[in-house]
Amino acid sequence: MKIVIQLVLWVVIGFLGYLVYESVMGPVRFNEIKEARYAKAVENLRDIRTAQIAHRAVTGRFEKDPEKLIAFIDTAKFTLTQRRDSSFIRYNKILRIDEPKDTVVVDTLGYASVRDSLFKTGRHKTMMKIPLKDVDANFEMNAGYINKNDLRIAVFEAKVAKEVLLHDLDKDLLAQEKEVVSVDGVNGPFLSVGSMTEVMTSGNWPRTYGANDQ
Repeated sequence: MKIVIQLVLWVVIGFLGYLVYESVMGPVRFNEIKEARYAKAVENLRDIRTAQIAHRAVTGRFEKDPEKLIAFIDTAKFTLTQRRDSSFIRYNKILRIDEPKDTVVVDTLGYASVRDSLFKTGRHKTMMKIPLKDVDANFEMNAGYINKNDLRIAVFEAKVAKEVLLHDLDKDLLAQEKEVVSVDGVNGPFLSVGSMTEVMTSGNWPRTYGANDQ
């Protein structure tokens, strides 16, 4: 009986030791995987932002259709300009004299491919894909206008739910991650860039994952 009791005690001790080990290492493994996946997703979100800002520079607006945004990168061109100060003489009919006037002249120097300028490697082709091998999904994207101080301003947003990026990890730790409010974390249930309610093109990730503004 003593041997049986000892064996049972060893099993219980081993099980309790395993639970203690998992309580410590579980969150560590979760954070390691989370940070690696967030870093990959941020790379795509930064590319989407770059593409959207280029689209606005050329067309004056952001694009809500992912396929059209990718096609824009492949076909659009930046206009290369040069601004220079100049002056001219204007006759003042009231004073009956010639008056010098200053002005700024904008000269068109040529055109440059958006793709060659920003995406030479062609990575924009896959920027809308969630960068996980076992996930066949795209980033959510929207674009439109909001009114601020009587101005109609173009806005866009691209995002992915933490639920998608961390779908195969511990559900309790995932629930905690979705509620994060921290200066060095990704706040809320989404990893995102831009906003459909505010005038901004920054991302909601800390700079440890890369520049969150442009």
